[in-house]
Amino acid sequence: MIDYVEFASADPQAMCAFFEATLGWSFEWFGPDYVAFHGAGLEGGIYRADMASRSADGGALIVFYSRDLEASEALVLSHGASIIKPVFDFPGGRRFQFAEPTGNEFAFWSNV
Repeated sequence: MIDYVEFASADPQAMCAFFEATLGWSFEWFGPDYVAFHGAGLEGGIYRADMASRSADGGALIVFYSRDLEASEALVLSHGASIIKPVFDFPGGRRFQFAEPTGNEFAFWSNV
């Protein structure tokens, strides 16, 4: 079972603001360079580093579930995300991939 995941971010405050606004995550700071997040169905942290995770570079792709894919796409775009792969069909459903404002890639998928 995965227990904890960490993400690098050049701007942890911006990444926190994005996920608070889009997914309702809460945060606990441990100094200026590390923050833990809660409320994601998984515990994790964000640490300050001049890098970002992209699946094309071999990074793991974290995929969130959505009951309304188009609404999720509009929500992330309204908070500064950029689309990496627009909505596409795959066996079992549809998904899109995006970069949050500090460059880390994530995805939303739906089977409805």
